[in-house]
Amino acid sequence: VMPALFCITGYKNVGKTTLTERLVREISSRGLIVSTIKHAHHRVDIDQSGRDSFRHREAGAREVALVSGARWALMHELRGEAEPPLSEILSRLSPCDIVLVEGYKQDSHPKIEVRRTGVDRPPLADKDESVVAIACDHDVPDAHLPVFHLDDVAGVADFILDHVGLEPAS
Repeated sequence: VMPALFCITGYKNVGKTTLTERLVREISSRGLIVSTIKHAHHRVDIDQSGRDSFRHREAGAREVALVSGARWALMHELRGEAEPPLSEILSRLSPCDIVLVEGYKQDSHPKIEVRRTGVDRPPLADKDESVVAIACDHDVPDAHLPVFHLDDVAGVADFILDHVGLEPAS
């Protein structure tokens, strides 16, 4: 069964990560299992130069699993392949109730657009019909979508869960 999927999108430095973190905490507290996917535009490395797992990748391993008693991570080297689509990453996640995706602006999944005063960029909602709500720190006159204050995490969570058809676990 595919989990529910909802994206948190917006420009750089508007508070996407903070909102995502707060939503994970809020939705998890309601008894639901939440996973996240964070899209990065820069070369990301969760490994450290000189570490054994780093040396395995540098030697040419396609995938390196790093496993401890507390967590595990799987690093997959693309080695020139195209970045995988969101659907492929979703298929690799363990079962959960909902996946919150930070980024993937171009995808057509339902999104909440995060806006912040001082970040003067054109609203994404004007051009992207998959934006179904706005979370921001200011009033949005003439908004044609539901608008939430960035600090109304419970309200945003209620909206997301209702939008994807999920009920809190009892």
